[in-house]
Amino acid sequence: MTYDEGLAQRIRERLAERPAVTEKRMFGGLAFLLHGKMTVGVSGDEIIARVGPDRSEQALARPEARPMDFTGRPMRGWVTVSGPAVAEDAVLDHWITTAVAFADTLPPK
Repeated sequence: MTYDEGLAQRIRERLAERPAVTEKRMFGGLAFLLHGKMTVGVSGDEIIARVGPDRSEQALARPEARPMDFTGRPMRGWVTVSGPAVAEDAVLDHWITTAVAFADTLPPK
């Protein structure tokens, strides 16, 4: 699967001020890692966001979110956010901020 390069660029711009951001091809798309921890990614025209197990229920209550599921088993602590929703800057900003906030709570690698 390919990923939306324009969406990836929008994420890059939002993470540009953060130290230690790297990119890695994963899940047929592109993942952004913060200090080596996967944080947010692009798959097709959608994003995946790491929100953490404690925020999953709250995240899934938003209409644009659904469980991240590449294998038939949803990944706890991760959501997929629809492409049409992340076309809006405010929605994309929300998910990036949420994912970065969770990644910042993880121990260093």
